[in-house]
Amino acid sequence: MLEYLKAAVCDANIELQRRRLVIYSWGNVSGIDRKSGLVAIKPSGISYDELTPEKIVLVDLQGNVMEGGLSPSSDTQTHLELYRNFSEIGGVCHTHSTNATAWAQACKPMPCLGTTHADYFYGAIPVTETMSSESVGDDYELNTGKSIVTAFRAADYRLIPAVLVANHGPFTWGDTPARAVEIAAVLEQVSELALKSAIINPKLEPVSPCLLDRHFLRKHGECAYYGQK
Repeated sequence: MLEYLKAAVCDANIELQRRRLVIYSWGNVSGIDRKSGLVAIKPSGISYDELTPEKIVLVDLQGNVMEGGLSPSSDTQTHLELYRNFSEIGGVCHTHSTNATAWAQACKPMPCLGTTHADYFYGAIPVTETMSSESVGDDYELNTGKSIVTAFRAADYRLIPAVLVANHGPFTWGDTPARAVEIAAVLEQVSELALKSAIINPKLEPVSPCLLDRHFLRKHGECAYYGQK
């Protein structure tokens, strides 16, 4: 069932290791088939070297395992909350990549300081509110997803496909699992650039709105002209 999706999710998870965004079994990628409402996700605690499409777990949007003999990722409920609320995404990625996680642990949104950032994200990467002890103690992973959704009440998840979960790490998304991983790789790169830029010039201001518009919209706007037609 949904062999194409399991293969795509398996490949996307393995790409995390290729891009050095994860170590050991950290991180996970999922993908959704909107027609069936089923989500394919990495099994919990399985190393990337051992991962095959047959080991990918299928769950429904309530988290019930529909196919697979392994337990799904411990972050499954976070992924599902994003799919339930962000209707246009097809893949979700979570890592603990070094520089993006540093911003998350600092509990600071990451400002857009240059055009590399602006090519992918239409503004600052938001950070969630710090979770209360009640939220951590009860339905922690679900509440993590809810905190992400709350962070996007003032932002558009389609224009900024990433978030920093306070004290935790980044989540990214896209129209496919592969795209979600691409966004995670770009986020890690711009996180490092932002961190180094802030060290060099602590008084650095975000990029101007006109430069942000030019770089983001030339790739993603209605009149985009980047790349081949």
